[in-house]
Amino acid sequence: MSKFLVAGVTQIETIVRVDKIPVVYSPITSASDSIFTAMGGDAYNESLALKWLGDDVTFMSIVGRNQDLSLINPQDRKITLSTQYIIPQMEATPTEVVLYDKDRKQQIFEDIKDLRENVYDMSMVAPIAEACDMMVLANANFCRPFAKEAAARKKPIAVNIRTYNREKEKYNTDFLEPAKVLYFSDDNLGEDPYEFIDRMAGTYGTDIIILGQGREGLILYDKAQDLRVHYKTVKTNEVVNTIGAGNALFACFLHYYMENGDSVNAIKNALLFASYKIGYMGTSNGFMTTDQLEQWRNLIWGIKKSEFDSNS
Repeated sequence: MSKFLVAGVTQIETIVRVDKIPVVYSPITSASDSIFTAMGGDAYNESLALKWLGDDVTFMSIVGRNQDLSLINPQDRKITLSTQYIIPQMEATPTEVVLYDKDRKQQIFEDIKDLRENVYDMSMVAPIAEACDMMVLANANFCRPFAKEAAARKKPIAVNIRTYNREKEKYNTDFLEPAKVLYFSDDNLGEDPYEFIDRMAGTYGTDIIILGQGREGLILYDKAQDLRVHYKTVKTNEVVNTIGAGNALFACFLHYYMENGDSVNAIKNALLFASYKIGYMGTSNGFMTTDQLEQWRNLIWGIKKSEFDSNS
């Protein structure tokens, strides 16, 4: 078990299943079980996933002044996140609407409200930062001081950059430069994925880079192991919704990587974790426990955990 300080965005997410993107105009469309609304956000989802895997998680975020914090922990969910460090200070909680179709195409509408203008009270952070094993950050404006706090205390940083935009790279240097682990999605990447990884590694000296490639799998770069390899996806569940799969994969990777620094073992577990998660609706549903992961690992590769770890 590791101690993680996770800082990032909490938002209200509405996910809508449509026949095809782009959507054909119709005055009204009626479809059962096609709309799902819940709390979400990259950092929120990563915190839940880490907690499911048994880690000690302190989640720090900001939401709207009138936000009902009880929605952070639905009554039917087995694990809970502490709301002690989720500060209701914004005019309203960020909101996102995601349309998706059977071909896994997505169209996202987001309204971050006044997120860029808000700052987090860092006076609460120091003792928790000192005690944590790793900080997991979103690249939101209010998270920039967290990166400096981690660097000052020599704590490793993992950052979910999410969608990369080369024109905006300069705005992310506060996160790119100190990060030990970086996660990107290849959505709108605009360059060869291997050249992108080489450029990121060469520019920032990052230890671990994960480039998510959707249904094609991912590329893992590990500087210490001189490794740059593509991994295909694995199948556990029938695909229901792929939204949030990257958050789940990133969190699971960090859980196992922090155990012993074995990136290959960690990424294989993360691929399993994400493949199971996409069988559920909603970004914060469908997480496996470590015991369930071992069962699926034995089923797919036919080996026990100890053998799997030694052969990775």
